[in-house]
Amino acid sequence: MPDNAYRLVLGDKNFSSWSLRPWLLMRMFDIPFEEINVDIYNPGARKRVLEHSPSGKVPALKTGDLTIWDTLAITEYLAETHPDYAIWPEDRKTRATARAVTAEMHSGFENLRGEMPMNILGSKPVDEVSVGVGRDTTRIIEIWRMCRTTYGGDGPFLFGTFSAADAMYAPVTTRFRTYGVRLTDFGDDGTAETYCRAILSLEPIAEWSESGRKQMKERGIAY
Repeated sequence: MPDNAYRLVLGDKNFSSWSLRPWLLMRMFDIPFEEINVDIYNPGARKRVLEHSPSGKVPALKTGDLTIWDTLAITEYLAETHPDYAIWPEDRKTRATARAVTAEMHSGFENLRGEMPMNILGSKPVDEVSVGVGRDTTRIIEIWRMCRTTYGGDGPFLFGTFSAADAMYAPVTTRFRTYGVRLTDFGDDGTAETYCRAILSLEPIAEWSESGRKQMKERGIAY
């Protein structure tokens, strides 16, 4: 393998939402990479991850002697390294908005992430969500509606064509499905539901899910 080839260090595909983000981004833009899968839910996990990532967390992107251990930093590195790919929107103002909503996902929505962890193969419908999850869900729906209404005319994604923003929000769509969140309860006019379907129908999402199923089966967990 060439020294500058990409190696993407990933956690368990059923559970690791942060791993899904750069993986999906690279698959959607046909950027070749080798997967390094690390079991992060069994004894010795931190030691195994530290062999690849100085933070002890996944994902991490390795290329040559460089390691990048943050999802947003990986995204920016790929955008700079592959300027011909529309990882971010071309228009400056649109790009700024895409970066803002991406950063909001990167640093926020702690209630949703904490109370509804990604379980992409699971089905755990809830009758009622907490106030915090409801607040996070309402804000996410607002973001999606704003992006789709203002920038989404050229396709089914937040900024029309698939971008880094979609990769960042993709795990949220799987959470809403897993926990049976009724988006209309939080102000959705159908825009969010349609967007979720667009993400969840992507071939790479199906590929990721099936790979996660195989990983779980290998560990004796049936889905």
